[in-house]
Amino acid sequence: MIIISTRDFRANQSKFMDMANNGEDIILKSRKNGSFKLVPVSESDMLISKEYILEPDADLDRAITMDELLQGVKADIHELFGDKRKQE
Repeated sequence: MIIISTRDFRANQSKFMDMANNGEDIILKSRKNGSFKLVPVSESDMLISKEYILEPDADLDRAITMDELLQGVKADIHELFGDKRKQE
């Protein structure tokens, strides 16, 4: 494990990113902002914002039941092909 300052990181970003990409543990220490671990993003990492995960989905308010969907589909079919059968 290597511990570096943010100043050292800014001066040698490519070097430290290469080291992290090769499996080296890199810790950035900042007096103002604390410590951070530099790790490469892999294909299995999911990059989704916290707001997207925690906020309720607005489309849920527009959701309908299966019965409502079926009634709408039946009405559409009757409209398309004529009203030869009574709607249920």
